[in-house]
Amino acid sequence: MTVHVVLREEELAVGEARLVAVGERELVVYRLQDGFYALNNYCPHQGAPMLAGRVGGTNAPSDVYCYRYDRDGEIVRCPWHGWEFDIKSGRSLFSERVRVKSYPVVVEDGKVGIRIQM
Repeated sequence: MTVHVVLREEELAVGEARLVAVGERELVVYRLQDGFYALNNYCPHQGAPMLAGRVGGTNAPSDVYCYRYDRDGEIVRCPWHGWEFDIKSGRSLFSERVRVKSYPVVVEDGKVGIRIQM
């Protein structure tokens, strides 16, 4: 697989996301506290643009009738139907069978690249 450099590290602050193109693919690069992550820009449900999705957290399992907000800044919500996806893996929070395609990100010498087979 080839690494395609898409931006410089300083171009994206923690908590920000940016749309990038690698060949014909539109990807979203997210910068979280612990690094960079890349997802396909389209929700697998009906193709909503993930860049337009709200990034936040989710309600985690806890005691009965109690809610605990968790994973702040690690979950992106589809802007059309509210489906939630883990930015780090692309997995949905509601089904192991549904996911947004994720791509490995490489940071070297201040350059952020996405490892992808064309």
